[in-house]
This record gives sequence, structure tokens and C-alpha cells, in this order.
Amino acid sequence: MTDFSLLFPYYHASNPDHLVRAFESAVGEQTRPPTEVVLVSDGPVGVALERCIDAIVAESSIPIQRVSLPAQGGLARALDAGLAASAFEVVARMDADDISLPHRFEVQLPLIEAGADLVGSGLIEFSENEDEVVGIRTPPTDQEEIRRWSRFADPFNHPTVVYRKSVVLAAGGYRDLPLMEDYWLFARMIAAGADVVNVAEPLVKYRIGNGAYARRGGMTLLRSELQLQREFRRSGFVTHKQYWRNLVVRGGYRLVPEPVRRISYRRLIAGKGES
Repeated sequence: MTDFSLLFPYYHASNPDHLVRAFESAVGEQTRPPTEVVLVSDGPVGVALERCIDAIVAESSIPIQRVSLPAQGGLARALDAGLAASAFEVVARMDADDISLPHRFEVQLPLIEAGADLVGSGLIEFSENEDEVVGIRTPPTDQEEIRRWSRFADPFNHPTVVYRKSVVLAAGGYRDLPLMEDYWLFARMIAAGADVVNVAEPLVKYRIGNGAYARRGGMTLLRSELQLQREFRRSGFVTHKQYWRNLVVRGGYRLVPEPVRRISYRRLIAGKGES
């Protein structure tokens, strides 16, 4: 049985109730729980959230490492700091407002043990009530399909992934690129020949909060998109034709009004219905 770390970042706006639920789902409710948890505070979080974390640490039956960054630096820096602190080669990601299904790691860890470097899964989107499905995101599962899809869109649902720390670090770790640091990392891993796998089954419930669709557009995300595509083209990850296709389609998506973006996302990415 492979030991593995659970990498769990949070920041000042994290909801304490959601964080406790996320922790319980990824640790206490798992049929194959992590060996350790690495809690990363992305900057100061305030008294209420700090007390919440203190209580989690005091009550946990699994060792917890706490990493506190002096100032909020963004998700990429928090994850890099957490990776550096992780004691084990295999690391699982967990966000502070999502919910892992009880058999998540029981499904994913055997794939890592069989030789995979990166394993993701489908996810269920919900709003507030975790039993009310808003949408289901099913990723590509065939390795060649994953590689093809990665030239146009992120083939992994970031909150679901488990990976090998050494392969992540060999690819350069996370790099600061707002809301796209994961896609950039996974693309570099794929380009370097990483063995990548997706499980179609949803193993994580993903909370769709207020402003979710607004965050998928606007000038900040457009700048990230343009930088990402430039990096892809510079490194040869995409062809000249793919580069311009991505600029038009993906860049255009960042600029359309939020209601149009919402409809497009629901129809093309997160199909409604029960799994």
C-alpha cells in the first residue's frame, strides 16, 4: 500500500464549514485515507478560520503538516510550497470547498501503483446542496485522446488529480498563471512523456459558487489565456494552426457576456443529468 500526501490549500476567503466538510470527506470518510495531510495557508486567514484549522489538527488521527505563507501569493505558490513540504512521492490534490467521494483514493491509487504519473477523474458539480447535481464533467480517458485534447483544453479536472511529485517537479512545478496554472503544468507533463490516466467516474463533488462563470471570463483570464497560448506555441506544444484556433475560440470565450459563457459552458463542458 503506497503512502501518499494530501495537498490541501486554503486562504482567507475559505468557508470554515466547507473546509471542515472537505477535510472529512478526503480523510475520515475515505476507504483508503492519506498517510499525511499538508495544509497550506496562502497568507493570513483571520481568527475564525485559524481556530477551525487548529481544531482539525487537534482532532485528526492522521499526521498534519502546516505550511503558512506570510502573504497571499496565489494558488500556484501555495501548491509549490505544499509539494516541497510533502513527505511522500505520491500526492493527491484537494480543494477547501469540494467533497471527495469515499472510494476516491481506493480507485485512483492502484492506477498510480500500476505506473501512472498523473490520474484524474470525472467530477460532479453542485451549488450548495451536495446532493443536487448541477452538471457532470467527464474527462477524456484514452491516453491518446487525453494528449490530443490537451492541445485545445485542459484534459484533467484539477481538484480530482493524484500525481507523482517527482514528475511534477521535473516539469517545473506549478507556475503562476491565474486560473490556468494547472493546465500549464499538465501540458508540460504530457509534453515530457508522463503516463497520464483519467477515470470517467466522478470521484469528487465540485462546488459551483457565486461568480463561477464570471471568473471564467474577463481581462485577467484573457491575459492568462494569451500567455498560456504563447507558451504553448513557443515550446512547440501546439502547431501554428492550433495556436490561432485556440486564440480565436478560447480567447473569444473569455470576452463574451457572462450569460452566454454560462450557456456555452453548460452545453459543451458540463452536461446536466445524473451519472
